[in-house]
Amino acid sequence: MNLPEHGANPHRLYEQAGVKQPEDVIDFSENVHPFGPPAFLKEQWADFYDLLSSYPDPQAEPFRSAAAGYHGVLKEQVAAGNGAAEIFTWLAKRYRGKRVMLVEPAFSEYRSTLESEKVHILEIDLTPENDWQLQLVDVQEQVANCDAFYLCNPHNPTGRLMDLAQLEEIAALCTGKCELVIDEAFIDFIGEHASFIPLLTRYPHVIVVRSMTKMYALAGLRLGYVIAESSIIQQLTGSAAHWNVNGLAAAAGARCFSEKAYRAQIIAAAADERAKMEAYLESMGCPSVASVANFLCFQLPDPSRSGPFFHAMLEAGIVLRHTHSFKGMDGEWFRIGMKGASAMERLRKEMHRWFENN
Repeated sequence: MNLPEHGANPHRLYEQAGVKQPEDVIDFSENVHPFGPPAFLKEQWADFYDLLSSYPDPQAEPFRSAAAGYHGVLKEQVAAGNGAAEIFTWLAKRYRGKRVMLVEPAFSEYRSTLESEKVHILEIDLTPENDWQLQLVDVQEQVANCDAFYLCNPHNPTGRLMDLAQLEEIAALCTGKCELVIDEAFIDFIGEHASFIPLLTRYPHVIVVRSMTKMYALAGLRLGYVIAESSIIQQLTGSAAHWNVNGLAAAAGARCFSEKAYRAQIIAAAADERAKMEAYLESMGCPSVASVANFLCFQLPDPSRSGPFFHAMLEAGIVLRHTHSFKGMDGEWFRIGMKGASAMERLRKEMHRWFENN
């Protein structure tokens, strides 16, 4: 079956799965939290509305300066993109015709953007036997052969976190011709103390990619950014489209950095729902991966029943993130984004009904 590569847009999944879409659907396949953007966007919408008739700043101000201030770096070390996805297209151009190592399973945009630039891809495969954790010995064996190494921390799709000591060991291994690209799209759900950004001065060959989508529920605005040495930023953005970030995204994104209480609320809510879901899965004998992000991966007690289970959930209006596009998970695992309490309760209810009948 040919299913979409990404979560979200559930109508496309229903079409490709050949299942009639119910009227009431909850989409657990996308990992944007359910609480909506910060309140200032709605309360001060008139101020943002006026931006629509003006050309945006070509360097995504005021967002660029706000991101630099938030992280304590120079604004010359920051570039904004039309979502983190655009930044990965810049990186793929940087490594055109070179050798890049990926940790699989991985966000599919890494591979698709790299393949479009004829990059030779090497792999380190995570396994359930190692609890989906990266082994340093595997990095040591391959990193000398690479021009770049992509890491996602916390890892997508498992949600596992590498601590800064482990990342520093890897960064030290990558010195020389190998650049280390760290995708921190979900680091906001732990906090800035887990980010590699403060260590960049020690490791100028490290590039950190961030997203405004996940924590601030701005998926529709498309906003991400990259932090690295200023020379790397200049090289990455050399072929970027003029006005690649719209004015509404730049203004809204800049304001988001001051939303400390909002971030604390979202982190607490996601952690609470994740803990309840982990307890339920354990009670049903479903293996799950210890996640620190706003999503959770699990497997049925009998993985051979994954196909019928996935379809039954679709028919019940529950959209799970399939893993057919995640190498090594091969459709036998599922990822669920954390939603509000009532949506999570409905998920458990529908799962329980299926378990009772099967």
